[in-house]
Amino acid sequence: MAMSRAAVAAAAGIPVARRRLGAVAARSMASWFGHVEPAAKDPILGVTEAFLADPSPDKVNVGVGAYRDDSGKPVVLECVREAERRIAGSMNMEYLPMGGSIKMIEESLKLAYGEDSEFIKDKRIAAVQALSGTGACRLFADFQKRFLPDSQIYIPTPTWANHHNIWRDAQVPQRTFTYYHPESRGLDFAGLMDDIKNAPDGSFFLLHACAHNPTGVDPSEEQWREISHQFKVKNHFPFFDMAYQGFASGDPERDAKAIRIFLEDGHQIGCAQSYAKNMGLYGQRAGCLSILCDDEMQAVAVKSQLQQIARPMYSNPPVHGALIVSTILGDPELKSLWLKEVKGMADRIIGMRTALKDNLEKLGSPMSWEHITNQIGMFCYSGMTPEQVDRLTNEFHIYMTRNGRISMAGVTTGNVAYLANAIHEVTKTN
Repeated sequence: MAMSRAAVAAAAGIPVARRRLGAVAARSMASWFGHVEPAAKDPILGVTEAFLADPSPDKVNVGVGAYRDDSGKPVVLECVREAERRIAGSMNMEYLPMGGSIKMIEESLKLAYGEDSEFIKDKRIAAVQALSGTGACRLFADFQKRFLPDSQIYIPTPTWANHHNIWRDAQVPQRTFTYYHPESRGLDFAGLMDDIKNAPDGSFFLLHACAHNPTGVDPSEEQWREISHQFKVKNHFPFFDMAYQGFASGDPERDAKAIRIFLEDGHQIGCAQSYAKNMGLYGQRAGCLSILCDDEMQAVAVKSQLQQIARPMYSNPPVHGALIVSTILGDPELKSLWLKEVKGMADRIIGMRTALKDNLEKLGSPMSWEHITNQIGMFCYSGMTPEQVDRLTNEFHIYMTRNGRISMAGVTTGNVAYLANAIHEVTKTN
């Protein structure tokens, strides 16, 4: 007769307690993560995967949120190459402080708040180096949760999808406010102002400083002034995500206008900066989080708390991207080259907007495509439906997110006519 496992263990002299522990361990090891389901695919990364798997020679990817030259190739700016040449072999690889590179932070604040900002001189800004714009937003969201636990965040409809993930994972309750007007493919300014007025006094609002993602729709300067005034009336806190300074219009000063208006009006603000788009440092994760405070003493306290939040997350930020940014912005010659190159990137995208619109109009499209050139920045919110986007992919091998967002960085002189013809084909029946 075959012996049971228990009998075998007993015969071997293994104590009962140890036998039970082994059985529990065996069950636990087999089931620790058995309940974990695969995560939903990121919609943008999924587009790229599908594009790469398509063997068609005509395929076009206008889904990726990264700049490409007119040949469709990734770009490393010459100012970045020169900065790397200067850095190579001359710097050590020691840890940065928890708050990051002091030099990079100083240069970032001048870019956002102004070269001669009184707030910088008065040391009223708490600022830390962050893991690009995403990291800056996450640090602020955790700071908001820790020190204003009963607050919530108002996020525009639509917005960059990761904004929702960031404040959700920081456990900050979210509300939305009106932003985009689908019929005009522009700004729903009346709806936006109503939502600002109707939000509880002292609410947090997430604002895109320029080149709104995904719509490319920005308020005018006069509209920003009205928004700022209403924020003042309601005592709202504006948190600016500035991922495209310089990349939107080609002029970093112009792209910071919304922030400067709020500063002129006496607001305290928060600001997330990223060097992914405007310097092409996508993989370096170089960014900055800043919060304007009442005075220097408050700024010191706030910065210390931001550092404490960063410590268990990633301890301290990476050094290489910070060195590139501080080298470029801290050297007049390199900064001048950067300003020329970032304007070149912006101008190419603006030119592709005009070319796409002109090609659609030449095809006799019955639709208005004025919004293509009215919008600004990397993305064009085309107004196409998910079904029309599916047709573009299935019939023409053109890849983009199903909300109709076109990455203008993927449009080139070589594919703009093909793209326009395909868009015309899928929209002309409407």
